[in-house]
Amino acid sequence: MKTPYGHLSYCSNIHTGEIWSEHFAQLKQHVPAVKAQVSPEHPMGLGLRFANQASIDLQDPAALKDLQTWLSEQKLYVFTLNGFPYGGFHNTIVKDQVHAPDWTTTDRRDYTIRLAHILATLLTENEGGISTSPLSYKFWWNTAEERQQAMYASTQHLLEVVDVLAEIEKNTGKIIHLDIEPEPDGLLSNHSDFVAWYEQVLLPSGNPDLIRKHIQLCFDICHYGVSFDAPEASIQELKAKNIPVGKIQISSALRVDLREQEVEKIAELQKYQEPVYLHQVKALRKDGSYQEFKDLDEAFAAYTPNTYDEWRVHFHVPLFLETYGLLGSTQKEIRETLAIQKASPFTNHLEIETYTWGVLPPAFQVPMAESISREIKTITDLLG
Repeated sequence: MKTPYGHLSYCSNIHTGEIWSEHFAQLKQHVPAVKAQVSPEHPMGLGLRFANQASIDLQDPAALKDLQTWLSEQKLYVFTLNGFPYGGFHNTIVKDQVHAPDWTTTDRRDYTIRLAHILATLLTENEGGISTSPLSYKFWWNTAEERQQAMYASTQHLLEVVDVLAEIEKNTGKIIHLDIEPEPDGLLSNHSDFVAWYEQVLLPSGNPDLIRKHIQLCFDICHYGVSFDAPEASIQELKAKNIPVGKIQISSALRVDLREQEVEKIAELQKYQEPVYLHQVKALRKDGSYQEFKDLDEAFAAYTPNTYDEWRVHFHVPLFLETYGLLGSTQKEIRETLAIQKASPFTNHLEIETYTWGVLPPAFQVPMAESISREIKTITDLLG
């Protein structure tokens, strides 16, 4: 929906279906119920996630036309796509395969180009964005030299997409940007990784004006929270260095304060260990240093009492709760980021991205439409 501070949507990666017919059926089942609760009279924005097979299916003009017709009938509009997960994202073990294929491959490039053409057709505004992976998963590369080579190969493929996006703008007037999403243990793991790559690798590799227009940052508040990257300082640096933000992904991570009730909180956190998604952990030690773990099981294996002050866990928890029993969240970072957006908007696109409903502890699972609607209302209240 349109707010004074940008377009707001939720991301359809919460809904199952990797082939288009299955995903479309899920959209038809759930989206109208959400819209009826949060925007019954006015158009509602929708952030779509097309898996690779769905992007292939939508090369059929009739299928794409059916989607356009349904969006119009339901008073929905699309301004952003989630192009990070390429393949299966539900009912399968995802873990590090969420990065596959990565940006070193032509498969990732070609998939993203398909998404760009689909988005150009769906856009009713003149600007749209596609969030995408942080180039690769860093543990697939064994040495610093291999990681550097992967970074340069990925950058070249991104620049090939920029050429396509420039051609789309020339032919349609639609400006589409790729929004790179730093994530813990990605090749671009955090804010500083992204800024260094953007300034030192990306911009010198091509036309800086075209790059700034077509390659931007996806500011995922959950990922920034896990990395202990402060929103205000990060946004100030982006503005100072003229690095554009294509989208804020509004999501919340788990925060575990281990300064008190440590044993009980570790026991509570064990309820969140599940086999589907990566749940990277960044731990603040009592000596002020940080320790990182690839997943919760690794963090639990390394845990010793009286060692840590705080853990941040990459687990997208509902936005409308600040605490989960003994556990906390990074809801504070959401409030801070949206306050900055209200005071001095730094992007046009805001997307709610809580996709873990199916793997949350049972106490926090409620009907999907109710959950999504409550999330949207939480953010519209913060933006109000």
